[in-house]
Amino acid sequence: MIYGAMKFSIGGPLKLAFRPWVEGLENIPAEGPAILASNHLSFSDSFFLPAVLDRKVTFIAKAEYFTTPGVKGRMTAAFFKGVGQLPVDRSGGRGAGEAAIKSGVDVIERGELFGIYPEGTRSPDGRLYRGKPGGLARVALATGAPVIPVAMIDTEKIQPPGKVMPKLMRPGIRIGRPLDFSRYNGMEHDRFVLRAVTDEVMYEIMKLSGQEYVDIYATAAKRQIADEAKAQKQALKEAQKEADQALKEAEQAEKEAEKQAQKEAQKEALKEAEQAEQQTEKDEKERSDS
Repeated sequence: MIYGAMKFSIGGPLKLAFRPWVEGLENIPAEGPAILASNHLSFSDSFFLPAVLDRKVTFIAKAEYFTTPGVKGRMTAAFFKGVGQLPVDRSGGRGAGEAAIKSGVDVIERGELFGIYPEGTRSPDGRLYRGKPGGLARVALATGAPVIPVAMIDTEKIQPPGKVMPKLMRPGIRIGRPLDFSRYNGMEHDRFVLRAVTDEVMYEIMKLSGQEYVDIYATAAKRQIADEAKAQKQALKEAQKEADQALKEAEQAEKEAEKQAQKEAQKEALKEAEQAEQQTEKDEKERSDS
């Protein structure tokens, strides 16, 4: 009931304002469990996809959205619960992964739609990154539920990082045909099978989205980008320090040059004064002799 109310109050205005286009809605089953595996471009992905579906879809979300103290924190927690998000503590390593898998299995066993982002985090640059085999593949093989690849398109352009106001534009959603992995029944603990299932799903997402595929994890890419930004910042800092030092040395050299020039000028003036005095004495002597 809460989900329906939240979908009506948020999904309706969202569809009216942004008018997302959708392809492949017929691939979503009218009933029964299924896993929706989507690329992840924006925070808004978890709102646009449920907004265009008639059925409830449950995603997992980081626990911080549910545990932040204060009035704002409680409102945020109520909002995420209302839109069908499940809290998962992502800071606990393997335990967090097991909790996410259990949450997914529970949703599937209730005959509902479970949404998951195989990349594990939002793409840092709009490209499609390697899928993590733990969550998606294990839930699929443990439950036998079909996996439906989904491509979110242009959602990252609506509100890029650093922008307060969203841009009114039409994002897209492409929904592919269900993938059946029943041939791997009972092999959910085989890491090679998990990798194969995940790669097959990511390939289908790539075909739907048209994204460039990068064969590293998005988390690693984010670390690389952060390290590069840090290195660039440090390089700029060092360059500024060297420029400041060079400017200081140039100013010091200029002062020294001015001092030297003043000293030379004084020396020259003294020499000219001595020569003038000598000439005066010579002239006076010549007049006295005459």
